[in-house]
Amino acid sequence: MASILSKKQKKNEKYTLKELKSLGHDLLTSRSHINNLPLLLTFVSPESPPQFVVESLLSLQSFFTPLLSQLPPTSSSPSSTKTEDPEVVFKAWLRSKFDEFVKLLLDVLVSQQSEDSLRGIVLGTLMEFVKLLNAGRFHSSIYHRLLDAIIHSEVDIEIFLDILTSKYFKYIDVRYFTYISMEKFVKTLEASVSAYRTVIENSEAESDSKESLELSVRKIYQVLSQIPPPEKQAEKSQHEMWSGSDESISEKPTDKKKKTEKGDSTLLSPATISKRMKLKFTKAWISFLRLPLPIDVYKEVLASIHLTVIPHLSNPTMLCDFLTKSYDIGGVVSVMALSSLFILMTQHGLEYPFFYEKLYALLVPSVFVAKHRAKFLQLLDACLKSSMLPAYLAASFTKKLSRLSLSIPPAGSLVITALIYNLLRRNPTINHLVQEIVENADEANTEAGEHNESQPKTIKKRKLGIDYFNNQESDPKKSGALKSSLWEIDTLRHHYCPPVSRFISSLETNLTIRSKTTEMKIEDFSSGSYATIFGDEIRRRVKQVPLAFYKTVPTSLFADSDFPGWTFTIPQEEGTC
Repeated sequence: MASILSKKQKKNEKYTLKELKSLGHDLLTSRSHINNLPLLLTFVSPESPPQFVVESLLSLQSFFTPLLSQLPPTSSSPSSTKTEDPEVVFKAWLRSKFDEFVKLLLDVLVSQQSEDSLRGIVLGTLMEFVKLLNAGRFHSSIYHRLLDAIIHSEVDIEIFLDILTSKYFKYIDVRYFTYISMEKFVKTLEASVSAYRTVIENSEAESDSKESLELSVRKIYQVLSQIPPPEKQAEKSQHEMWSGSDESISEKPTDKKKKTEKGDSTLLSPATISKRMKLKFTKAWISFLRLPLPIDVYKEVLASIHLTVIPHLSNPTMLCDFLTKSYDIGGVVSVMALSSLFILMTQHGLEYPFFYEKLYALLVPSVFVAKHRAKFLQLLDACLKSSMLPAYLAASFTKKLSRLSLSIPPAGSLVITALIYNLLRRNPTINHLVQEIVENADEANTEAGEHNESQPKTIKKRKLGIDYFNNQESDPKKSGALKSSLWEIDTLRHHYCPPVSRFISSLETNLTIRSKTTEMKIEDFSSGSYATIFGDEIRRRVKQVPLAFYKTVPTSLFADSDFPGWTFTIPQEEGTC
C-alpha cells in the first residue's frame, strides 16, 4: 500500500498547478477527457499541497454537481449492470468515483496535516453534496459520515464547530439530522461501554480505550451544547431549510401519488417542526446522559441543564433518574444537581421523598466557598420558603446554619444570618430558639416545641450549658434542634468582622409580627467574599473615627514602664554586625 502511495505522489509531482487547471478545464468541457477524473482524484489527499487540493476539488465539484441528480444509488453494483446499457454502466462508474471523492474529502477534512482554511472549503463542499445529492432533499447518509469523521478525529472539534455553528446550525433540517446522528453515536458508545466493562471483568483494562471513549463523549457533548435550542427560531424555521424542502424531514412516501401530494403541500408549520425537533432533541440528550460521563463533563452538564435542556424537553420528568442519582452522590455534584431537581419538583410534579434529608446533608462548611454557592444558597432559601414546613425541619436547618456560622468566612456568616432571619420570620413556631428565657433546674423540662405561641417569650426550666442539638446527626428528625437555642448567634455579636457583628442586630426584632418585617433577599448576600466586604467597608461613611494621639512619637511597641524589670532592647555586642 505504501509503495502505491509513493508511486502516486511521484506521478503527481510531474504536474504543475497550471497543468492541473488544464486537466480540470478539459474534464468540464468534453466527455472525451473523462480519464482526467481518476487523475484529479489522486490530488485530493492530505499529502498534496493545499493549492493542488483546492484546484482539484473545485474542478471535481463543478463536474459532479450537474450530474448528482442522474447518479444511481450507492446500492447498485457493477456486477448487476454488466448486461445493461453502457450509459447505465458509465453512471454506475461515476457513482463509484463520487463515493471515492467523498471519502477522500473526509480524509482531508480530519487530517492533522490540513490547514484550517482548507478544512473550511472541504466542509462547505461536503455540505453542498448533502444539499443536492438526494434530488433536493437532505442527504442524511453523507451528513452522518461527516459527523462521524469529526467525532472520531484527533483534530480539535472546535475548528469544525465554529464553521457548523456560524453557517449551518441555523437551518432546521441540519439541526434535526444532527440530533439523529448524535443519538446513533451514543447507542454505538453504549455498546462500546458494555464491551469495555466486560473486558475489565475478564482482564486488565487498557487506558487507551478508556481515553478514546471519554474523548468521544466530550465531543458529542460539545456538539449537543452548540446546537441552538429547538424553539429559539421556531417562527423562521420554515424559511431556513438547508435542503430547500420539507420532504427531508417527513417520511418518504412509497406511492408516487402520495409523493406528489407531499411535494405540492405547503411547508411544515413552526408548531409541527418544533414538536418533531423536541422529540429528536429529547432522544439525543436522554441517551447521552445515560453514558458514563467524565467528571468535568458531568459538572458542566449539571451547571447548565436547567437552562439549556429542561425547558426544551418533550417530557422533562425523563431526567428524574439522572438528577436523583446525581443528587444522591453528595458533595459538589449534589449542589449542582439541586437547581434542576428543584425545577422538576416545583414545575413538573416530581416527588422525591428524601429531598430535605439530602439537602440537610449538603450543609457543610465547604459549600460556602464553592464555585456555585450563590445559586445553591438561593435555592436553599427557596426550598425552605413553604409555610407548611414542619417545625422540626425548620428548627434543624436553622440550628445547622447557626452552627456553621462559627466555622466559615465572614461572607458566609452574613448569608447565614439572612437565611436564619427568613426562617424565623416564616416559621413562628421556632421563635423560641431566640426568644426563650431559660431558668436553671436539675432536670430538663419538656420539649421546646411545646410552648405558648401567643407569648413571644416563654420560660423553660433546663440545665444551663447543655445544648441538646446533635450536629453530627444526619437525620433532621433526630437532631434535637427543637430543644436547643441559637447561642451561636449571640456569639456572632462579638465577631472580629464588623459587618457580621452589626448585621446580627437584625435578629433582635420581633419576627413574629410579619406585617412589620420583610424577607431578606438572599441574592444580595450569596455572592459575598472578602473582596466585597472590604469594598463595602471602604465605601461606608463613618460618623465617629477612632483617633490615637501621642505627645511623643513611640519608638517601640511597649514602653519600659508597662513591664517593670523587663527590657525590650537588644544589646549590641562589640565586633558584631
